[in-house]
Amino acid sequence: MLSDVSHLPGVQLGNFLLQFELEEPNEAVREIARRELRETPENIQPAVDELRRLLEADKDLYVPCERDAWLIRFLRPCKFYPESAYALIKRYYGFKVKHHKHYEGLTPSKEQNVFNQNVLKVLPTRDQLGRRVLVLELGKNWNHNKCTLDEVFKGCVLFLEGAMLEPETQICGAVVIFDMDGLSLQQVWQFTPQFAKRIVDWLQECIPLRIKGLYIINQPYIFNMVFQLFKPILQEKLRSRIVFLGNDRELLYKYINPKCLPEKYGGSLNIPDVTGAQWLELLMYCDKEYLAINSYGYKKNK
Repeated sequence: MLSDVSHLPGVQLGNFLLQFELEEPNEAVREIARRELRETPENIQPAVDELRRLLEADKDLYVPCERDAWLIRFLRPCKFYPESAYALIKRYYGFKVKHHKHYEGLTPSKEQNVFNQNVLKVLPTRDQLGRRVLVLELGKNWNHNKCTLDEVFKGCVLFLEGAMLEPETQICGAVVIFDMDGLSLQQVWQFTPQFAKRIVDWLQECIPLRIKGLYIINQPYIFNMVFQLFKPILQEKLRSRIVFLGNDRELLYKYINPKCLPEKYGGSLNIPDVTGAQWLELLMYCDKEYLAINSYGYKKNK
């Protein structure tokens, strides 16, 4: 944590406690880190030390380079190569400067609408590979007159910044389900080339989190019009992780075990449905942490 918040309360849902998982990962997750991320004792400290040296030499950046946990947050998606992590940090903060109007003062308490509209949520448990599952419902459940795509983007930023606090998510990553059921032509017109470029730049270059899959479900034919905005600017790595599943639940199960999915998607996840408003309640406990996150970056004279 970058703030002085030492404990985050959870939100009780029946017998289930919804909370951020800030504890150190278990042995199975540590094995994933060793195998996939080169996270071994001989690599960790030298990488931390070198990344700290690179950041301390950069007079344009103001970052908490004295905090090992924060440095590891960027080293993990870069497989503990410090030069790559340093480049990622520069892109991460450079993106925030370029799109400052979306980032200035960005906290859950100031972005309540997107959560209360219930188009954006995270499943309360992880999938079979330990990944967080973010769900966006941008079809019939999305009233674009009440909630803009810019608000959806800021909500995604808040969710994924929160996910970056979790060591297990840093290691295992996240997947995103785009439920496009009932997408209308009026909604299609909300997507612009500028919006598409911002999202793709963010996902491909700037987000310090392992995005392992983007699953498009229940999409009507007109969704092709939306995808044509994104397709020309996708690099092969991200393109290969976008999967169009339509209504084929058996195909969805090849990527996410049905035991990890709610009944809505043909799964058997037997815990209460978590609404966007309930996630908002949890995120608002973190307001102070988001203020701390926002306090770092490129110095104003850049």
